[in-house]
Amino acid sequence: MEEALNDRKKRILKAIIKTYMETGEPVGSRTISKYTDLNISSATIRNEMSDLTDLGYIVQPHTSAGRIPSDKGYRLYVDELMKEKESEVAELRELVLEKTDKMEKVLKQAAKLLAVNTNYATMISVPQYSGSRLKFIQLSRVSDLQIVAVVVCENNVIRNQIINLEDEMDDETILKLNLLLNTNLNGLPIQDINLGMIARLKEQAGIHSGVVATVLDAVAATIHVDEEDLEIYTSGTTNLFRYPELSDKSKATELISAFEEKRQLADLVKERLSDTSNTGIQVYIGDESPVETMKDCSVVTATYELGEGMTGTIGIIGPKRMDYENVVDNLKTLKVELDKIFGKKLE
Repeated sequence: MEEALNDRKKRILKAIIKTYMETGEPVGSRTISKYTDLNISSATIRNEMSDLTDLGYIVQPHTSAGRIPSDKGYRLYVDELMKEKESEVAELRELVLEKTDKMEKVLKQAAKLLAVNTNYATMISVPQYSGSRLKFIQLSRVSDLQIVAVVVCENNVIRNQIINLEDEMDDETILKLNLLLNTNLNGLPIQDINLGMIARLKEQAGIHSGVVATVLDAVAATIHVDEEDLEIYTSGTTNLFRYPELSDKSKATELISAFEEKRQLADLVKERLSDTSNTGIQVYIGDESPVETMKDCSVVTATYELGEGMTGTIGIIGPKRMDYENVVDNLKTLKVELDKIFGKKLE
């Protein structure tokens, strides 16, 4: 059984991989000593790189004195990254569990306060990840006709996607695809990956464009909002019956159903979270509403933030003749307060 790498070798390997991913050029010992905080001499780094080469974690291209990572090196890097991420996720989960009761109380109270101040129906969603930057993509061989794509985002979302191949793919091709994807996508906000960019990457991938398309589908799936996990607090539903145009029996039944089942409210939240270009106050009047049962209403929404990449939606639903000025003022005030409460106390 092969001996595990010591901490220094792991750190040097990590530095080589990160540098190679940034530059696309084979990495020499002087580059590593110059651009990292390892505090190790070039001579020591040279010796360690020689050992890493003998162990098969890095390889030397024929035309260069520098080294590039092998699949084995990438695999160790990804495994170590996964361990770090799992540890971070565990810590984050504990923090969130501690704060969940508080968050629930704050959001329920906010929905209630908003309903009292406006005399309309209100809803507030628990924050969801609305966007993230891509940290790293790794393609690795599983079998002759299968590779796995590991997608890691900065918000600790990790997705594995098995890709079936029509023809066997050699190590050099897998390495080139890794380089193509990471050079173009690392650090990029996922919502900025547009059709033009996808077309360009597929073109550069040539006959392997299908693999690139599948990987990008896996990337897009990391920001999908899961309806089942979307929690929404509501208040003031009965306020709607104060307005004759909404108290008709069939309309009232549909509105109550929308607030009780919350599925349509979840659609409204998803609509807002997907519109990353507009995080301000949005007013939907009548037929503009994305919620079918609210076509006789006006719906005013705003988003609030809980740390980087996490947003929630606040909504006020009332008749078309609602007091828009009062509603907008209340939403602005609540948005600022929630930003303040969660931004400072839940991080």
